[in-house]
Amino acid sequence: MNIDDLTRKFIKNEGKVPQKDITAYIQALKETLTALSPKTQSDHKRIEIAKEHLREVRRGIRRMQQRMQVLEEQVKVLEEEKK
Repeated sequence: MNIDDLTRKFIKNEGKVPQKDITAYIQALKETLTALSPKTQSDHKRIEIAKEHLREVRRGIRRMQQRMQVLEEQVKVLEEEKK
């Protein structure tokens, strides 16, 4: 393995967070929010807004995963063409 291969491998994996961790965090947050019992109407609204934000984050993660998969496939094709 040469330095180019090592660099490419490092760059590909840079910033990657295992997907299980992200979805597990979101699930834990959702369960925590669901378990809360708000004392006031204002607290109830805040919890509902937080749940909506979590749904949006989950959608964003799905879109990001799809885009990342497409980009990884494009990188593979480009690497194959280069050889």
